[in-house]
Amino acid sequence: MRPRASDMISKDCVRVAARVRPFNKREKDAGSRCVVSMVSSSITIQDPRDPQNRRSFCFDFAYWSHSGFFQDRSGLFVPEEADGRYADQDSVFQDLGEGILENALQGYNATLLAYGQTGSGKSYSMVGYGPNKGLVPKLCDRLFEAIRGNQETRQCQVFFSMMEIYNEQVIDLLSQGSRTSGGLRIREEQQRGFYVEGLRTVPCDSAQQVEQLMEQGTRTRTTAATHMNANSSRSHMLIILQLKQIFSKENITKQSNINLVDLAGSERQRSCGSEADRLKEGTAINLSLTTLGNVISALADVAVGRKVIHIPYRDSVLTKLLQSALGGNSRTVMIATLSPADICYEESLSTLRYAERAKRIQNRPVVNESPTERLVKELKAENARLLQRLSRLGQEGRRANDETKELRQLLTNNELQIRAIQTLWEQHLQEALRDWEQQYANITQERRMMQMHPYILNINEDAQLSGVVKLFIREGEWDIGLCDSSPRSIAIKGLGIQERHAVFRNEQRRVTLTPHPGSRVIVNGQAVSQTAELQHLDRLILGSNCTYLFIGFPSERGGDEWSRYDYDYFQSEVAAAEGIHLGESSVTGCSQTDPSLLAVFYDYIKLMPMVAEANQMSQELNKGVDFKLEIKNLALSDSKGHDLEKEIVVRVTSVGKKQVWIWSKAKFVNRKFLMEDVYQQHQAEQRETPTVEGLTSAALPRDKDPFWDPVEPLLLGTAHLWLQSLAFRIPLEEQLEVLGSEGTEEAILQAQLVPCNSTGLPLGEDDILIDPSELLGRRLDFQLVLEQCCGLRWIREARNRGVQIGFSLFDCSQPLYTPAVWHNVNPLLDHRVHFASINTSQRLLDYLQSSAVVLELWGLQDGCTDLASSLERVRMTTEGVFIIDDADPTSAAGVNSPELSCAVRALQQDVEELKSVNASLRKENHSLREQLNTARNGGDVGRGRSLRPSCDAEFARALKVFYHSMTSVRAQLQRLRRHRPSEDSDLLGLRLFTDEQSRLLRDFSEQLEQSVCALKQDVAAIVRRKRERSGIWS
Repeated sequence: MRPRASDMISKDCVRVAARVRPFNKREKDAGSRCVVSMVSSSITIQDPRDPQNRRSFCFDFAYWSHSGFFQDRSGLFVPEEADGRYADQDSVFQDLGEGILENALQGYNATLLAYGQTGSGKSYSMVGYGPNKGLVPKLCDRLFEAIRGNQETRQCQVFFSMMEIYNEQVIDLLSQGSRTSGGLRIREEQQRGFYVEGLRTVPCDSAQQVEQLMEQGTRTRTTAATHMNANSSRSHMLIILQLKQIFSKENITKQSNINLVDLAGSERQRSCGSEADRLKEGTAINLSLTTLGNVISALADVAVGRKVIHIPYRDSVLTKLLQSALGGNSRTVMIATLSPADICYEESLSTLRYAERAKRIQNRPVVNESPTERLVKELKAENARLLQRLSRLGQEGRRANDETKELRQLLTNNELQIRAIQTLWEQHLQEALRDWEQQYANITQERRMMQMHPYILNINEDAQLSGVVKLFIREGEWDIGLCDSSPRSIAIKGLGIQERHAVFRNEQRRVTLTPHPGSRVIVNGQAVSQTAELQHLDRLILGSNCTYLFIGFPSERGGDEWSRYDYDYFQSEVAAAEGIHLGESSVTGCSQTDPSLLAVFYDYIKLMPMVAEANQMSQELNKGVDFKLEIKNLALSDSKGHDLEKEIVVRVTSVGKKQVWIWSKAKFVNRKFLMEDVYQQHQAEQRETPTVEGLTSAALPRDKDPFWDPVEPLLLGTAHLWLQSLAFRIPLEEQLEVLGSEGTEEAILQAQLVPCNSTGLPLGEDDILIDPSELLGRRLDFQLVLEQCCGLRWIREARNRGVQIGFSLFDCSQPLYTPAVWHNVNPLLDHRVHFASINTSQRLLDYLQSSAVVLELWGLQDGCTDLASSLERVRMTTEGVFIIDDADPTSAAGVNSPELSCAVRALQQDVEELKSVNASLRKENHSLREQLNTARNGGDVGRGRSLRPSCDAEFARALKVFYHSMTSVRAQLQRLRRHRPSEDSDLLGLRLFTDEQSRLLRDFSEQLEQSVCALKQDVAAIVRRKRERSGIWS
């Protein structure tokens, strides 16, 4: 049962609502399952990795908008059943919007905050799309309805403001002049509190005017995001409606502010300690949300009686402006939007926790009165007192008459002041009406041109900002680019846009696009350098990331719906052209794409435009740094052969110095925002004092330069040396292919596994075991030998580099490294490490038979420190032998527990007794077997004893040959797994690929069959010789 809207005004605590949206396309493609459930106003979220781990939250309002709805012919989303649980836009407004409106009409300040991760439905709830109007437009409609319905009792004045906060800068979205460098300033007054100096407030007398102003603000926001190279999902949008109500009969004026706040995306950067950046995170890009969280936490602590010394309102622009909404003079509602998909579990849980803290906040709202109205009351009170005095002191008529004259003069001055205020309001309203009429004429002109000419339509990452800008292509030839002086030019701005970027030609009802030399133009995912004819709904990317959809002539349009060509669609096309798409990623051939691969794919297309922008900024600032996306662990596996978790990283290369860094996604995103700061500062300085290009950026100290990092070792690739032969004490010599993260061959590594004795001498063939279990409880020694690395691609690219090999084995938690070798493409390593297990366990045997030692190839650069082996937790003998499988029962039992220590000692005694009993039984069994053999075979006993070791040696040699042949079989299998057709293969190319694949399969089959047949023949020959020599084992 939802609380009634009227209940909202009876309490002063922050009201919190949570809304669960439907799955989006990305989540449906990933096969996501719903992990959120709702009963009344309680929401429960389940950990997809641990179904028993559930968290429940209770809020003032809870809205289930995930399922149970359909879209009618008008495009409106309505419940499937009249009494269904689906909460549409009207339901949300009735609970939240009506209460906010009622508060404002009573004279209270009211605030609505929308919080949640990017894409969780904040903008849909606040603004809405198409016929599904959100809280803001519905609130404006109802506000002006209420004003029209109460015209006889009060006079109302409404002012509208719209601003954006990005990177701690305030941008006026209604400003008609040029944008102020550094944004508008925040001021503070005792009466007003914090306010934005110079923010334009526009008087309105209809909901249509407000809607038009919102469209104007959205257009400005879109243009500003393009010019500033900003991401709208990282910015906050604030709409302020100032309502002033003048009650003539009661001589009362009520004044209230309605703050409607669409907060930036709340998703967290998943950064661990290894991803820590030497530079602070994204300048101020996340400061506002972080500070808002701190303010909410502090106010929540205050509400439960905890002592809080400081509430950090002043730490960010957003919290300064929201001070009255959080703990101050306002009645506040927060709507927290979340995705129910399992892949968004962490973000959704974080949103619910945030909202739970917010509902504890207590505000102190009061009805607002202006100083002018208080003066009127004071003058009336003074007048009443003077009249009383006049009646008592009639004899002092002259004095009373003087006081009455003074009072009348004060009242006259006050009436003049009120009349001046009223006149000023009417003047502002007339100016706003003239602006509105001009904008209405522009809209009418734009709609008329849409029916006459083709045009390009902007597509933004924020769907709310898509389709706002329309650039018309009239007949003739039109230059598009930075140039705006030519009468036949289409002016656009953005990273990578040239003065004259390309030419549109509209001739004979055909539109062509011709790029200028050096300009980046992409059509439908493919880069073009020659003239291309455009078709209706073609996708264009100009410069680094200015995305447009081409809308053809009216006769070509039909009933096409362009909304399916969203921002992700554009980037997916570009990714497919680069060979990255979901069809390639699904190697199993099943219809359901692996969710982990899908997450990597969407990370890739999300970072692609950011990488293009970073490259453009590097070029314009003369940094000489190149950025490239890579998929980490695409072709790599762990010691068991299982695929490693894949993620997106950015390879950063200093072209001149040949230095390379690998940045995580979180680190790159952080650096990208820092680069924007440097770039914008450079642009501002260039406008003020034009100098040599790149001179300003070069003056930045290196330790503060987001394009630079100290060099460090890089993981170039890995190779697997399988350990199965050690379980049989068979030596192994391999030439291993070192594969890079994306499957490229980085080098060839020659390595050996040599079973040996305790002094390091290799074992002979007579020491080969048939059954690995014979090693249980015995000592096992072996050496890992790394002989040489050949064909190092890392060194070929730059001779001032070096390499090291790193590896860890079984329970050695710390990796060991070879000495560094420099400046050599084919370095001789000659590195030998001796390992020993004193008491071989079943766990070690299982490890040897199922695992490989992963040999990591690390690249060193001039100026970086060599990787050193950490021997703190490694047990070694005085001869330098590394001890593995060193399980000490007493240490595991816990030395601080006397009961466990006693139990361990008792178990050890029992084990020793059992060992002695077992030894005596084996000795007795051996004696009985000797007596039995003597009785059966007489003098042939010695011959039988000599035969068995001989047969064992023959069998061991056969096994050794088999394991060596299986090594090449395994390598052939790896080649088959990596063999794929190229993305741009035509029919002939696919036929060649099929032929090559058939040949590889045939070779693999022949090698496998030869190995197995050879083993069968060797075993048959051994058995035959045994039977020929003796009938004992027949």
